[in-house]
Amino acid sequence: MRAYSECNGFDDPAAADAARPAWARLTRWMRDTGMPALAAKQEEARLAFYREGITFAVYGEGGGTERAIPFDIIPRIITAAEWAHLQRGLAQRVQALNLFLADIYGPQRIIRDKVAPAEGILDNSQYRAGMKGVKVPRGVYGAICGIDLVRTGEQEFHVLEDNLRVPSGVSYMLENRRILSWLAPDLFEHHRVAPIGNYPDLLDLTLRELAPSHTDDPTVVVLTPGPFNSAYFEHAFLAQSIGAELVEGQDLFVDAGFLYMKTIRGPQRVDVIYRRIDDDFLDPRAFRPDSMLGVPGLFEAIRAGNVALANAVGTGVADDKSVYPHVPDMIRYYLDEDAILPNVPTYTLSDPKQCAHVLANLAELVVKEAQGAGGYGMLIGPKASKKEREAFAERIRANPDKYIAQPTLALSTCPTLVDEGVAPRHVDLRPYVLQGSTIRMVPGGLTRVALVDGSLVVNSSQGGGTKDTWVLQD
Repeated sequence: MRAYSECNGFDDPAAADAARPAWARLTRWMRDTGMPALAAKQEEARLAFYREGITFAVYGEGGGTERAIPFDIIPRIITAAEWAHLQRGLAQRVQALNLFLADIYGPQRIIRDKVAPAEGILDNSQYRAGMKGVKVPRGVYGAICGIDLVRTGEQEFHVLEDNLRVPSGVSYMLENRRILSWLAPDLFEHHRVAPIGNYPDLLDLTLRELAPSHTDDPTVVVLTPGPFNSAYFEHAFLAQSIGAELVEGQDLFVDAGFLYMKTIRGPQRVDVIYRRIDDDFLDPRAFRPDSMLGVPGLFEAIRAGNVALANAVGTGVADDKSVYPHVPDMIRYYLDEDAILPNVPTYTLSDPKQCAHVLANLAELVVKEAQGAGGYGMLIGPKASKKEREAFAERIRANPDKYIAQPTLALSTCPTLVDEGVAPRHVDLRPYVLQGSTIRMVPGGLTRVALVDGSLVVNSSQGGGTKDTWVLQD
């Protein structure tokens, strides 16, 4: 088997002393198993994912191509101490983001006190003025949050992005663990890996805690755009996992301010929606009139407090990349604490001086659309050609408010099985944070890996894959 070699960026196997014995055992297992058997197991995983429908759609390839999620059989290891640090930082961040949302849809103190600018918040396309003054259950706007983290050193983790609109990928976290347990049960016999299988129970509990006060036994549904959506597998997976009905907009209707589901036994009142549809498509009366995915009158039922929505309408303003630079200020403002997990240094291009600096240094920076997702609409300066940088500079000059820029971080690498053997590939981590009556999370998250040598883009739509994430128990 080809030897694993390091590349630029912190190398996960060189992590804290507590992790090194686990990495050593994992290396021995790979060596004893041998390259042909490892490759065979990886192919078994690919076939299992495809057979079971664990797929995603790539658009722009003739209308949409279904692919199995690329799964790497070599897990990523995080120590108990590292996870404890991350857990504290994640809880702090999600708490502050929820307080920020409650504030901007309420008294707007953070704007009045000039801690965050009104422009970029109140004029943000994700800000929903109709939510002002609406009381959401338990004051929770972002009940399900996915926070993207990158590691740049032994004790250094940065938050790369907050996902509060419709965070995805948790089904892959759970399926990665199940598939690896099936393919390599002997691995788990020699490592004390913290379990994650109770995530559906925690999700169900969180959603039920958000139910309106008119019921003690809430009916929860998962609202999907339908089977042609790229994440439909996950929608069905989560509905089944929590014992909820998977519904489309056409399965629901509003009557006298309450939401009902059509069933063969007649209408059934719905109390909580775990929605996997963007705000714009939820209600054609309130948002896009051409939406065929939503439910007419749903927003008024939400405003009346007769149905809870997770995540709440308007949460998108908190994960907009132009708002991201202000999150450490939010933490200090609302919690009187310094951020445990720092942001990546970020340039706001609506500022003329910062924009000029970015344009003069495009070859060294990553530029992203403020409302972009999935790895689309971005420029990785060091990897781009001069022609690509010049074309992107014109886009920035035309609409500087639409972009932010960040330095190219040396993301950590993790051993990954590729065609030529075991080699380092860059990774990030998306833990999932739930907030109901309290903040809950399972240890770990979804590790995404850039399978292309030297690439920093981990999104599956851009050629990335996933790994099982191990948090070691003490």
